[in-house]
Amino acid sequence: MSENLPAPEEPKVERKSTWAPLRLPTFRVLWLVWMASNVCMWMNDVASAWLMTSLTSSPTLIALVQTASSLPVFLFGLPSGALADILDRRRYFLVSQFWIASTAALLCSFALAGHLTAPVLLALVFTNGIGLAIRWPVYAAILPEVVPRSQLGDALALNAVAVNTSRVIGPLVAGAIIASAGTEYVYAVNFVVSIVAAIVLFRWKRETKPSVLPGERFIGAMRLGFQFARESRRLRDALVRTAVFFLHATAVFALLPLVAKQLGGNEGAFTYTLLLSSLGFGAIAVSTLIPRLRMRWTRDEIVVGGSIINAIGIATLAFAPSVWIAVPAMVASGAAWILVANSVTIAAQLALPDWVRARGMAIYQMAIMGGAALGAVIWGKIAEHSSVPTSLAACAVSMVAFLAFTRGRTLEGSEDHTPTRPWQEPVPALPIELDDGPVMVTIEYHIDPARRPEFEEVMAESRGARLRAGAVSWGLFEDIERPERFVEYFACVTWVDYLRRFDRFTAADEALQQRRHAHHIAEDPPRISRYVARHPGVTRS
Repeated sequence: MSENLPAPEEPKVERKSTWAPLRLPTFRVLWLVWMASNVCMWMNDVASAWLMTSLTSSPTLIALVQTASSLPVFLFGLPSGALADILDRRRYFLVSQFWIASTAALLCSFALAGHLTAPVLLALVFTNGIGLAIRWPVYAAILPEVVPRSQLGDALALNAVAVNTSRVIGPLVAGAIIASAGTEYVYAVNFVVSIVAAIVLFRWKRETKPSVLPGERFIGAMRLGFQFARESRRLRDALVRTAVFFLHATAVFALLPLVAKQLGGNEGAFTYTLLLSSLGFGAIAVSTLIPRLRMRWTRDEIVVGGSIINAIGIATLAFAPSVWIAVPAMVASGAAWILVANSVTIAAQLALPDWVRARGMAIYQMAIMGGAALGAVIWGKIAEHSSVPTSLAACAVSMVAFLAFTRGRTLEGSEDHTPTRPWQEPVPALPIELDDGPVMVTIEYHIDPARRPEFEEVMAESRGARLRAGAVSWGLFEDIERPERFVEYFACVTWVDYLRRFDRFTAADEALQQRRHAHHIAEDPPRISRYVARHPGVTRS
């Protein structure tokens, strides 16, 4: 893992293989870093969840370990994604590793000193979750930089293999360390592994694409990230699907320590490790079959099937009379989990152009962690007021019921986000500062009135495209004296925001523009006018 990372390459692949992205040296090393980081995450989660069972008997507090780990990603995911799109992604990834290493050092120190209480443990798990909120969106944004689009699905599947391999290795290592030395030494190992991963990242020489324009401002970048998600139907559908799934899937992680205590008795720690590892084994086993399954079924069909299998696994776990029944249920749930997660993640990645990828994937991760955090509270509360089997059974029924509410959310299809540059930036006749604005752009179309419904349909799509690229308002006006004449307008906050649109133009935008212009029947192209607001009598600071 100590080799220097070369620039991204696209070697020729003779046949499609799940393992093909590992032939890319850059992806291979980053993948190893990712797996090591996830081993640390699972070791920390297992140690903290098991330690909490010795600090309290409350199902709610035990389930809140999962909430404390997930909630920071929900709260800080978008700011983290905005920073990952603005700052150097390699350095930002490094920050996340050092943050997680520092938290591991604090957990180890508090545990050795005997000062860990339930509130302190939850606070430190929350702090570790902030590091995860920093790390996940930046890694998700880096991934398409180092693999070609044709291998993105396989790269995501390999990431899932890494996550689920770590889900096996992490609990096994954590369980062995807890049994032989103590929980505090799990945190010590996490510290060492996180530092080693950070050293590997430090040696990576990432290629950057410099821009002559100044970077986006933090608040504006977050606003645009939310605006893109709001205007992208494909991303919205992926967000709803993943939030609903993880709202239910988290019940297993939140209540598994209690299930292990009930099934394992004095061997509860071993049982917990075995069940969690079984979940990972199921995910790993099906990961290599994902390309074959995608050729047979659509992403929507895979998500529905995976959700049903997962619900059956959760219901079986609820009433399992022994570990030998619970283990295959966990294997099935793990296999279903990776099928659903991979399908929805691919849909989210394909909905995002590179310039907003970190923010978009941060919002996607917020949906996952928001659903997981809420689910942990719900299923923990139900378990506290009834029983763990009742809570898990209710979760399984609810998961199947919610499929009816999300059946209209499709994950199929994708847009071509390949950057294109059909025009150069306009050259103003008057001097304009980059922060001058607002800027208004108008485009005049002359259409055949008989084709007005078709034109309005294309313009409805154009509205979303303009807003996704950074416009803050959009409108379409009809000339009441000349029914064939329409004027489209959109506005940007500043001149530099308008210029950034040229860097964000994609092949999908170009195709949409051609559809707009196909309705224009005048001999000359649609007339474009650009206006910059002036503020006479107003002193600008």
